[in-house]
Amino acid sequence: MIHIKEAIIVEGRYDVNKIKQLVDTVVIETGGFAIFNNKEKLKLIRRIAAERGILVLTDSDGAGFVIRNYLRGAIPSNQIRHAYIPQIAGKEKRKTKGSKEGTLGVEGVPNQVIIQALQKAGVDCLDSRPNRPQITKADFYEWGLTGMPGSQEKRKQLLQALDLPSHMTANALLEFINAVADYDTVKQKIEQL
Repeated sequence: MIHIKEAIIVEGRYDVNKIKQLVDTVVIETGGFAIFNNKEKLKLIRRIAAERGILVLTDSDGAGFVIRNYLRGAIPSNQIRHAYIPQIAGKEKRKTKGSKEGTLGVEGVPNQVIIQALQKAGVDCLDSRPNRPQITKADFYEWGLTGMPGSQEKRKQLLQALDLPSHMTANALLEFINAVADYDTVKQKIEQL
């Protein structure tokens, strides 16, 4: 598995599943065109871009390019890179019929095609995981953020303290925290609650 610094932005949940099998990094789903009206998600993407950079990996169809261009205009150019998959005719196995343009999306292309696209984009590949301690689900439990009475309220307070969307799940919060924060800072914030 490749570990990279940048977070990867993809269109849908199946794309997220595909990328997480190949790359060890934060993967964010735009929800397709839903990103145009989701100001909280765009704010989150901007924060992650400022901290570690983002890599946009959308389908090679018209919709993918519309989303890519929207993000290009919303994120400073020094914080965003683009990886392109080639247009390969076909349909994904889970679908009964192909896309409007008849090409495979990120979820359908072979793994090696994605790896090559990332290499061509010049991603910052890291040999190992970051040297700082990662926050785990066990930490969340110990801090009372999951699995205990009042966990949801405590998590809501932490989301507010970190200026994050209030509807963020515990898993999404954990992924975000490990992407942009460090263990000691988060522990300190939780103790202040």
